Amino acid sequence: MAEIITRFQNAWNAFIGRDPTNRFLDNNWYGGYSYRPDRTRMTYGNERSIISSIYNRISIDCSNITIQHIKTDENNRYLETVDSKLNNCLTLDANLDQTGRALIQDIVLSMFDEGCVAVVPTDVDIPKNKNIEDTNSYDIITLRTGKIVEWFPYYVKIEVYNENTGKKQIIQMNKKDVAIIENPLYVVMNEPNSTLRRLIRKLNLLDAVDEQSSAGKLDLIIQFPYTVRTENRKKQAEDRIKKIENQLSGSKYGIAYADATEKITQLNRPVENNLMNQIQYLTSMLYSQLGLTEAIFNGTADEQTLLNYYITTVEPIMSAITDEFKRKFLTKTARSQHQSINFFRDPFKLVPINNIAEIADKFTRNEILTSNEIRGIIGFKPSDDPKADLLINSNLNQSNEEQKETDQEPVEQIENN
Repeated sequence: MAEIITRFQNAWNAFIGRDPTNRFLDNNWYGGYSYRPDRTRMTYGNERSIISSIYNRISIDCSNITIQHIKTDENNRYLETVDSKLNNCLTLDANLDQTGRALIQDIVLSMFDEGCVAVVPTDVDIPKNKNIEDTNSYDIITLRTGKIVEWFPYYVKIEVYNENTGKKQIIQMNKKDVAIIENPLYVVMNEPNSTLRRLIRKLNLLDAVDEQSSAGKLDLIIQFPYTVRTENRKKQAEDRIKKIENQLSGSKYGIAYADATEKITQLNRPVENNLMNQIQYLTSMLYSQLGLTEAIFNGTADEQTLLNYYITTVEPIMSAITDEFKRKFLTKTARSQHQSINFFRDPFKLVPINNIAEIADKFTRNEILTSNEIRGIIGFKPSDDPKADLLINSNLNQSNEEQKETDQEPVEQIENN
């Protein structure tokens, strides 16, 4: 209870600049929504084309990678996971509406759509009698993505969803307190003349042509057996056109008759153009620049194709996110204590089940993983055998002294505990 009281005494909220203790007082005054108001909305026509499916595919793959607040050794190797509020945001509970994985997907989607995204610590725990402007030492409780609407030398104005009011609100924050992540694929995706923008324009043109061809117009030219230069002839021609229109609209099957001397030419026939060829060319170019293939989207990609995709596309995005988190959310003191924010991808997710046995044998034989670690990877509960937690090669005959040390080590550890 004392810890909760201390947290509310030292809490700070990005929207009101103080403890949000009045969060539930006037909830009844705020209106509800028939849709989720904090959901990312695509702009620039991205939601109406195949671009949204590309964004969604990459963002899902990025969210499948774990980001953790960790501690490293002197050689920057992983040592342990830090049990902090920031790590809880990144792995489990980012805010009231999002999990850690949903936050990462939201970051990637917003970054692709806008070119740059801000990750705002909306609730933090600061030292007593301190303000967030005066110190960098604080615990982050919640994180949310925001759209940068205005840039200044030392601060930015950000549009962020306020969970207290249920509306998006523009706030002003220092750049040192906000993670500003720029799309590493900005030149390909967000530049005005980039491949992706050109593809969007071509797709919009194709949509316009399709709408015109399906507008219901016949686009006919009728050649009469007389000249229509005089006013009487023009009126006679207009009357004849109206009669044909009435015949077509009044007929059950849309049939009309014409005189033997009248010649009718239809104009809405498909016109050959290279628009579709240009779209196919730009799509293949975009895929190659993003490291994507059709096989990745339909799930038939082999291991080498997926590895190339993760190296050329996913890894730069995740590095941009974790580097900015490390720079803004960890103090210099924390970094000097070998704290870091890294991402980890499970390499066994891409391994077929028939190769698991061979890989498990190589990892245990070369003393890289223990038997219980292998069992955890394939979803089995740990074994009670003391040898299952030791890095030993069970295929080799151990000497009597090594066997005694192996048998006595768990007992000594239990006695010490």
